[in-house]
Amino acid sequence: MLLKIFLMAFEVLGLLKMSQTQTAGITVQSWGAIDGEEIKMFTLRNKNNQEVDILNYGATIRAIRTPDKNGKVEDVVLGFDNIEGYLKSDNPYFGATVGRVANRIGNGKFILDGVEVNVSKNKAPNTLHGGFKGWNAKIWESEIRNNSLVMTLLSENGEEGFPGAAIATAIFKLHDDGTLSIVMKTCATKATPINLTNHSYFNLAGHATNASQLYKHSMMLNADRWTVTDADSIPTGEIRSVANSVMDLRTPKILGDVIPKVPGGGYDYNFCIIDGENNANRKLVAKVVHPESGRTLEVHTNQPGVQLYTANFIPDTTTPGILGKEGKSYFKHGAFCLETQNYPDAVNHENFPDSILRPGDVYHHTVDYKFGVSA
Repeated sequence: MLLKIFLMAFEVLGLLKMSQTQTAGITVQSWGAIDGEEIKMFTLRNKNNQEVDILNYGATIRAIRTPDKNGKVEDVVLGFDNIEGYLKSDNPYFGATVGRVANRIGNGKFILDGVEVNVSKNKAPNTLHGGFKGWNAKIWESEIRNNSLVMTLLSENGEEGFPGAAIATAIFKLHDDGTLSIVMKTCATKATPINLTNHSYFNLAGHATNASQLYKHSMMLNADRWTVTDADSIPTGEIRSVANSVMDLRTPKILGDVIPKVPGGGYDYNFCIIDGENNANRKLVAKVVHPESGRTLEVHTNQPGVQLYTANFIPDTTTPGILGKEGKSYFKHGAFCLETQNYPDAVNHENFPDSILRPGDVYHHTVDYKFGVSA
């Protein structure tokens, strides 16, 4: 019966398996193994000298290589050179597809259809990013289909305490205009909360340039409100205007000017995205510029929120930091994340957008990261 349900889900999601393993613009190579299961790295390329590496472990973006205004190519996301790096306890979800519920669930519990559900409290007493072994730490099935990379994961009923079996897909495509599009879909056999995100850490100056260059980035965030949190970063339920505060990034701000003023030592807050006038399903999230290189990033999504995080909890320069790609160390404020999402802990707040996915429905999340250079 379960197999029949998921075959139906595959049909709904348009992801019936194809036999091809390679197509124009995408190549694949072996990248090690975990418990005898092969880890693969797929490289997506376009016609403008841009490349994206994606692992089937965690449906993880490992690298994004894009040119600056002079044509010099740099990798602009943080990550590791081998699979062992992603398995270490100091990996802060670099590039991963996070679920079943990204961000936080207060006290690791919620009421669903009158029944209390308790889930893993991996950030006791709360739940963070899906539990002790969320979808970021799973090996996804992968295939190349119609010049896109399609990754699929089966999450069993009761995994990390969540009700219902779920099948998730993450579809990656690199377009010639510099847009990396990600489409995330999920079906489930029981009512269950779903909130996926991609957790890439960006630094448009280059992955190893740390805070000295991150502070030079200019960021505009298209959000007029934010969800207030307590000391454990759990939403209180209050949705507050950004006006007249350090949370107001509606006009571009230099990150080095505002990060020191943010409570908690930097941004780690959910912002409520302003709906577009003409297309609420493709809302502008942010525009980011690194003036010295000229590299730009523009983000669009169909989600109601975005978690802006400025890598506050990566160790500071008094420590060895996190050893990343090319033997480089990563430190506090060395990157920013723009995690499109539903509001954190939405399952416990009636005034937040509904996060419950019910049988027969499809969770559908789109996000576009467009890389370019300023004129």
